[in-house]
Amino acid sequence: MARLHTHKRGKSRSHKPTNSNAAKWVDYSEDEIIGFVEQFAKQGKTEAEIGLLLRDQYGLASVKLLTGKTISQILKAKNLTPKYPSDLIALLKKAVNLMEHLKTNHGDKSNRIKLSHVESKIKRLVKYYRGKQLPAKWKYDPETAALIVK
Repeated sequence: MARLHTHKRGKSRSHKPTNSNAAKWVDYSEDEIIGFVEQFAKQGKTEAEIGLLLRDQYGLASVKLLTGKTISQILKAKNLTPKYPSDLIALLKKAVNLMEHLKTNHGDKSNRIKLSHVESKIKRLVKYYRGKQLPAKWKYDPETAALIVK
């Protein structure tokens, strides 16, 4: 999806090494790790933010290797999944910020184009999530996007 509106051929990046063994230095039990995930979710953190916090503050490289479940699966089991998917929320925030910028800067044509690109990504994601994590009749609307983000 990232290459649709650019002329680039993709991004080269490092990947997480494949390892099927849990780290030996971890002193936390499975219940403690699930408790950390639950605590951060109640604070309003997304799955990605929870993973970063566990990695950086607690030294947990992979929740899946230690618990057998991903962070999303743990949140689903505890009924703590957010109402909207985190990737959709990130795009909605970006669209709202671009709309606010365009209210004060009417002549910014490049941002107007970028806003249309972000809105098309939102519409494609909504089409993907419709019926699964979004209601069947849910449509993107800039006013409702501003209300959802704030």
